[in-house]
Amino acid sequence: MTPETLPYATALCDVNELRMEFASAGKASQPVVILLHGFPDLWQGWHFQIGPLVAAGYRVLAPNQRGYGATTKPKGILSYGIDELANDVIAFADSQGCQTFCLVGHDWGGIVAWWVAARFPDRVTRLVILNAPHPGIFFSYLLRHPGQVLRSWYIGFFQLPLLPEAILSAANYSILFQSLKNTSQQGVFDESDRKYLVAGWLQPGALTAMIDYYRAAARKSSNSLQQRIRNPTLILWGMHDSALQPGLAEVSLKLCENGRIVWLAHASHWIQREDPECVNHEILAFIHPTASG
Repeated sequence: MTPETLPYATALCDVNELRMEFASAGKASQPVVILLHGFPDLWQGWHFQIGPLVAAGYRVLAPNQRGYGATTKPKGILSYGIDELANDVIAFADSQGCQTFCLVGHDWGGIVAWWVAARFPDRVTRLVILNAPHPGIFFSYLLRHPGQVLRSWYIGFFQLPLLPEAILSAANYSILFQSLKNTSQQGVFDESDRKYLVAGWLQPGALTAMIDYYRAAARKSSNSLQQRIRNPTLILWGMHDSALQPGLAEVSLKLCENGRIVWLAHASHWIQREDPECVNHEILAFIHPTASG
């Protein structure tokens, strides 16, 4: 099922002094699952998950986070700090009348999801993380694992002004799109993906905003982020992630009071696209108890 054939509606809402673009599907009376995309994806990256979640009886909300797509792109690196990103999720849930919700995040969406659960544990019934480390452990992990430093070279590159934007936007964003193809299994990203992604990246200010997530993260003390997660937590991790070592999942789990890891042995970073049947099965099996709540 492609993004064009999904049973969804898109809209804009006022969130935390932003106009936020989001997709929604399912009945308003059903329990809610919020899906948070990562870098440099958009909400459409969840197109394999939306239909099955709706079919299982959930209302699905998939926002474009600040800086992405048609969502507002505030200027300034500090506008993309993790506290602001977490506040966006809560304000978005409030705007949709959701007191509690299941939260699923991939990549940067997963990092934000960790922090939403840490700061607002009473709002998140179940937390699902796809290939994203807890924000409180990442930089300390780097100090102990030189191999992860090599994998994270791009984070240092993103700290430079202007140059990352110039390189990634060259030739109609061909380098940025190629990076997705290089970090995923063959055929996972195709022309239909390139079309909607480039359309989002072309939005004025979008690329700088997307990179500012990394710039803001480098300015935040990781010690202040080492909060434990009380919520039931499921970590799904592709073992062949070229950017993130599996050890990050294991260390993140140590901050969970009630969590477990499911390893996807043959998947890379983009597990929701590469092995959607497994990912969907694990998510639904984990969040199903909330369906009657």
